[in-house]
Amino acid sequence: MIPTITAFERSPDRGRGQARDMRVRWALEEVGQPYDVRLVSFSEMKQPAHRALNPFGQIPTYEEDDLALFESGAIVLHIAERHAGLLPDETNARARAITWMFAALSTLEPPIVDREIAKLVERDETWHEKRLPLVEDRIRGRLGELSARLGDADWLDGAFSAGDLLMVMVLRRLNGSGLLDEYPNLAAYVARGEARPAFKRAFDAQLAVFTAASKGG
Repeated sequence: MIPTITAFERSPDRGRGQARDMRVRWALEEVGQPYDVRLVSFSEMKQPAHRALNPFGQIPTYEEDDLALFESGAIVLHIAERHAGLLPDETNARARAITWMFAALSTLEPPIVDREIAKLVERDETWHEKRLPLVEDRIRGRLGELSARLGDADWLDGAFSAGDLLMVMVLRRLNGSGLLDEYPNLAAYVARGEARPAFKRAFDAQLAVFTAASKGG
């Protein structure tokens, strides 16, 4: 059975590939697995039918046969474990790749999302101008550590893996902030990820949804 994922009917990122279904699309494209997409509106995401797939009323979800998953990291891990191409065969290298998946989502992404909240949700608060530099300094701390670890390597641990896929997707959330440009090797790392044919196919597929929604609306 071809898996089905859910995605925004009208993505708030305006087709920039920041919504978390993009991570799953990219993973599926990397392993050559065809998939279907079911588009959901913001109101449909909160209805019982969707909450049966994701109790938090978010996207993406993943359905295949009698399996239903939520959380983009868990879905990418499932895809990587079921198909060749995203996790190394050697046991220790495989474990390290999975560690980088967790690092992307648990160590790098939280302060980056915190910055987004500070800019979008808290911008009218009186303390906003003092808080934002603190958040950005925390991000710089993580980026500096990641930059030192990556060095002049192409990928985090040998060949491209699901760890790189999630790390690139997390770092892309800084596009337009200027923060990533302070670390040239990380900017080049993200560019290498974006240059992969599978990324381009996934990006074009999600952009087509936004384009169609814009024309229809």
